[in-house]
Amino acid sequence: MAANNGRARKVSEQIKRGIGELIQRELRDPRLQWVTVTAVEVTPDFSHATLYFTVLGGVKDLDQTMHALGRSEGYMRTKLGKLLKMRIVPQLHFKYDESVERGSYMETLIEDLVAEDESKHTEPEASPPLQEEE
Repeated sequence: MAANNGRARKVSEQIKRGIGELIQRELRDPRLQWVTVTAVEVTPDFSHATLYFTVLGGVKDLDQTMHALGRSEGYMRTKLGKLLKMRIVPQLHFKYDESVERGSYMETLIEDLVAEDESKHTEPEASPPLQEEE
């Protein structure tokens, strides 16, 4: 089983690299111009591969990006088959990788909390009111 995990990791990495290069170099769809494949998971029998991706600049046109990836799936599978030299070329499933966006959001929250905490500790303490001499 351990050898199979190593093979799955190797196949996942080859798919990630191969599809990433296809998207950047061969697909001319402007909707895919800023797509980056972040991770790939393959099923134990290598019949399916889930490709996680991000889009530089956010997800404002995620539906269009998903549509473009779906339309290009057959072409990518054909090219991937030649690259991998496997008996079975996995069906490709694309899923938006929210972890990058979530991590960025968490980083912003932490920075805001740190700034708020620093502003509380750097404010000068109020001095007692001056008393008039009689």
